[in-house]
Amino acid sequence: MSEVTVLLREWRGGDARAMDQLLPLVYDTLRHMASARMRQGAPSATLQPTAVVNEALLRMLGRDADWNDRAHFLAIAALKMRAVLVDHARARAAEKRGGAPTFVTLSQADAQAGDDAGVEVLGLHLALEQLADAEPRAARAVEMAYFGGMERDEIAAVLGVSVPTVDRDLRFAKAWLNKALA
Repeated sequence: MSEVTVLLREWRGGDARAMDQLLPLVYDTLRHMASARMRQGAPSATLQPTAVVNEALLRMLGRDADWNDRAHFLAIAALKMRAVLVDHARARAAEKRGGAPTFVTLSQADAQAGDDAGVEVLGLHLALEQLADAEPRAARAVEMAYFGGMERDEIAAVLGVSVPTVDRDLRFAKAWLNKALA
């Protein structure tokens, strides 16, 4: 059992000091998750990876802690980071003079291949909602992989499926999203 999992369980059990020890252990991972997913058409002075992580943590920590282990914690963090990005994109779109869309990469493969074209956050959010109606597990896998930067084995543990099933879900979801966003 990882140190993070032990601290999460202690915190869930009521040990407030466990949270103080936990945050330094997960903060860099969360910041890396946020920065890996954020790509904007134009630099933003109002939203940086640190701000995304801080807002996501505030949203997570304000609720009753109900995560089982490190992977589950990261899955919830991915969900909250997605919500922060979507809320920010909505706010920018609603600005009086019109806001520029916020972009994220659709996959790590796209980023490694040098594809600079990002996917607009609100469009991706709407497409993920449609995917969740058709294939909820695939949508959750995408959320954890692409918004949370989680590894396939961590996603499999959270979803309670095998790694090959996660791979199939991610391939299906990527094809579905590419078609929906085209």
